[in-house]
Amino acid sequence: MNLRASLLRTKTVEQSIAETDEPEHKLKKDLGVIDLIVFGIGVIIGAGIFVITGTVAKTNAGPAITISFAIAGLACALAALCYAEFASTVPVAGSAYTFSYATFGELIAWIIGWDLVLEFTIGAAALATSFSGYFQEVVEGTPFEVPAQVGSAAGGTVDLPAVLIALLVTGVLIAGIKFSSRLNQVIVAVKLLVIAAVILFGVSHIDFDNYSPFVPESKPAPDTEAGFMDTTLISSLFGLDPAVYGIAGVISGASIVFFAFIGFDILATTAEEARNPQRDVPRGILGSLAIVTLLYIAVSLVITGMQNYSDIGAKDAAPLATAFDSVGMDWMGRLIAIGACIGLIVVVMILMLGQTRVGFAMARDGLLPPVLAKVHPTFRTPWVITAITGVAVAIIGGLVDLETLVHLVSIGTLFAFVLVSLGVVVLRRTRPDLPRSFRTPAVYVVAAASALLCLYLMLNLTGGTWVRFLVWMAIGIVVYAFYGRTHSRLGRRQAAESETHEVA
Repeated sequence: MNLRASLLRTKTVEQSIAETDEPEHKLKKDLGVIDLIVFGIGVIIGAGIFVITGTVAKTNAGPAITISFAIAGLACALAALCYAEFASTVPVAGSAYTFSYATFGELIAWIIGWDLVLEFTIGAAALATSFSGYFQEVVEGTPFEVPAQVGSAAGGTVDLPAVLIALLVTGVLIAGIKFSSRLNQVIVAVKLLVIAAVILFGVSHIDFDNYSPFVPESKPAPDTEAGFMDTTLISSLFGLDPAVYGIAGVISGASIVFFAFIGFDILATTAEEARNPQRDVPRGILGSLAIVTLLYIAVSLVITGMQNYSDIGAKDAAPLATAFDSVGMDWMGRLIAIGACIGLIVVVMILMLGQTRVGFAMARDGLLPPVLAKVHPTFRTPWVITAITGVAVAIIGGLVDLETLVHLVSIGTLFAFVLVSLGVVVLRRTRPDLPRSFRTPAVYVVAAASALLCLYLMLNLTGGTWVRFLVWMAIGIVVYAFYGRTHSRLGRRQAAESETHEVA
């Protein structure tokens, strides 16, 4: 088989679905629509609302962070409509990787799978470091206080709480999807109670003067001498002077708070474990995203109303807590810190869940070593890839700072959204016969708008983020060239069929 044919070979939807029934690869179907919605809420509500809200309000958008959240939510909503159609048509583990295999071919599928590895693994590491920050705040001054040399503070050698939470979550994931779902339901209830308390108690302390001006006047970025690595790519490409606040600041803020929405696409990776994926996965994706977007807008309005954006610490790791501290409600700040600490555990868990299912799907297809597709005989979970992912998240979370991780996750997620948005149109044209229990409305308009908006948000990330992303993707191309292409299960099947035809 020639090189071009091998790179473009596609796996039919029917083949993908048939392989889910193979005994050695069969996952347990335990998730209903409520499980999926709660999973979605559980993973989306995390560091985005508990950690980066204050930073973006202070440095980019001011009170207009609400608009930033709305723009990021719109980009996700458009992509979610495309994901929902794909998930109802191809109810197989792997999310965008599996969808791309059926539309663009093996090379693009590998690229998006490699990209998802970046998104989920780095995302889990980022949330592990966020958990560590809140955990250290909660235990400060108690016998359980974390020593500075093994905490997240500058100068520490390793972030021990981030390492330990990653390893603990690994054990939970190996124990089974239903157990993970039940733990998620309990922790999501805690997070929603905390957010409800923020809104209910915070509304009475809003000072409407803090909303004026709602969109602060645009001004040059503080570091006007920043080089390519620290300047947004769109500024470098078009020679624009970096700016904060104003419309540019709101858009730039949307690119950053986009991190707050990552995770709904993980529901597509669990399609193979849903009892009725064609019906329930679209409901889970769209339902969780709608609920979370409304909560984000409400919370950002409360926080910027309680405290002037200029008074928020630029590196404030706990904006919800400090906003209440600023109005004399220290007990509320403590409660929020405890709720956030507990809530972030489940975000780490679900991001790792997404990575394990993508890695499992790639290994089942032969693009990664087949040992990674081994399913535990008792728990029916992909335990090998789960264990490896847990160790990787522990190492990264223990050694790398949060800001670098956040930007890498955002660009990886946006890239996946672009390909899924284009892919749903391709599959409509190449396989119009496939049964679709959910169809993206005005698919050509929605898909084009989703791809363009996500691409624009990508351009508003820094040059350094783009360089790191492209280096990661280049490494992936090398891995595919030397392993994936020659070990592809689909490629070997097609080669065998070709030989059979020649003999005949």
